[in-house]
Amino acid sequence: MKAADPVRAGRALGGAAAAILVLEGIAVLFVPRAIAPTEGLGAVRLTLLVVLALLLILSSGVQRRERGLYIGTALQVPLLATGLMTAAMWFVAGAFVLIWLYLLQVRKELVGSMFAPVTVQGPDDADGATTG
Repeated sequence: MKAADPVRAGRALGGAAAAILVLEGIAVLFVPRAIAPTEGLGAVRLTLLVVLALLLILSSGVQRRERGLYIGTALQVPLLATGLMTAAMWFVAGAFVLIWLYLLQVRKELVGSMFAPVTVQGPDDADGATTG
């Protein structure tokens, strides 16, 4: 099933991807509070978590770009790795990763590809003639 307007669907799904990344960044910012009383919060852990949260939030801003989905998908791996710091993050990050995979699947169904940029066929492109 393709969307009637793939460009509009691509933009909407880009906005959803950006929102998911912001929520992931906020969730990562809660991890230091969770591990501080039990396991202790060292400078290395705190730095890694804050950098990951900032990367997630900043990557939400590049979802309109061609490589935005690649960056967001790559950041799902370190998000899932936060489960090594506290067991609860296996479930939280796992839920976010499943949502991200679902978003990619919906994008594939509506736009035609998980990662390819959405292109619009102009009136000159339909007949196969080259322009320029």
